[in-house]
Amino acid sequence: MTTKTDSKAVSRRKFLKGGALAAGAATATIAMPNISRGAPVVLKMQSSWGAKAIFQDMAKQYADRVEKMSGGRVKIDLLPAGAVVKAFQVQDACHDGVIDAAHTVTAYWYGKNKAASLFGTGPVFGANASQILAWIHYGGGKELYKELVQDILKLDLVGFFAMPMPTQPLGWFSKRITSADDLKGLKYRTVGLATDIMQGIGVKVTQLPGGEIVPALERGVIEAFEFNNPTSDRQFGAQDVRKVYMMSSYHQAAEFFEIIFNKRKYESLDPDLRAILEYAAEATSTANYGFAMDNYSRDLQTLINKDGVKVYRTPQSVLDAQLKSWDRVLAKLTKDPFFKKVVDSQKAWSERVAFYDLMNSADYKLAYKHYFPGKITF
Repeated sequence: MTTKTDSKAVSRRKFLKGGALAAGAATATIAMPNISRGAPVVLKMQSSWGAKAIFQDMAKQYADRVEKMSGGRVKIDLLPAGAVVKAFQVQDACHDGVIDAAHTVTAYWYGKNKAASLFGTGPVFGANASQILAWIHYGGGKELYKELVQDILKLDLVGFFAMPMPTQPLGWFSKRITSADDLKGLKYRTVGLATDIMQGIGVKVTQLPGGEIVPALERGVIEAFEFNNPTSDRQFGAQDVRKVYMMSSYHQAAEFFEIIFNKRKYESLDPDLRAILEYAAEATSTANYGFAMDNYSRDLQTLINKDGVKVYRTPQSVLDAQLKSWDRVLAKLTKDPFFKKVVDSQKAWSERVAFYDLMNSADYKLAYKHYFPGKITF
């Protein structure tokens, strides 16, 4: 005979068993969702860098982050310079849809509008590269860039910025530069507005992609050159053709990578994927900078200790001459209303932001000299 108590126990067991089965089923549903995924979107991106260049490694850091952040829904097929078009032609190729995206710098297309160089290799008002990158994100630079690219130049492009590049050295010479007079008449390679600045102090400038520098030097087209940093310079063999490396300069003191997409292609993507392409640039900025600090510092020591390169600080007279040259260039170029609008925006930002930083920053050189006496003498 089944008692009332027994009936309650049986009912309770059935309830617990049923609940466990239901919970198990729910768990199984959560653990193994039946989601149908289509093929990943593959974006063909060409850079302005050689296959073995450190900048190509930095572009790959971006491509890797996009794939991981999207869970594999977006893959970037990253190609080096020359794979589809030349280094200076990636913007046109991206606009035309020949490629979907590009990893480059704005200085490479400043011939279309000199304001392009203000988004990399612009004037120095006291703010460093990190602070000008902050201007792009928070000071109106992003909106001004869009106005230039889409409204003024009518290009079918969307672009983002990454990597506040350290100051680019004055470059490589056959002898030490001791004054601004040593530069007069010298045949020299640079790009962007740096062309105008260096011409303003008497230098004869030729614009060339990085891969053409050494051949041009061998042919006598140039006598001296700059590219970007100790790692990139060493990779293409600067130390084999010149042994004097002058560090510090105002010609390119705040540059960034420009990551661009064909606008139609970009806008065809789901909103979350568009957000990943944008914000992966911010994540890559941190990765690129850390990677640069590790490599640039190590390769500078290799240039000195293994390759026999003499490294000197650029003299004050050259820096003074560069600032005066910037003044003359800005007086001329700010006659263009848009150029002036960008410069005024950067100058106002720098006045406020650089003031805070310069007033507040610790004297890092003093600390370095305290712990590593004799390493630097300026």
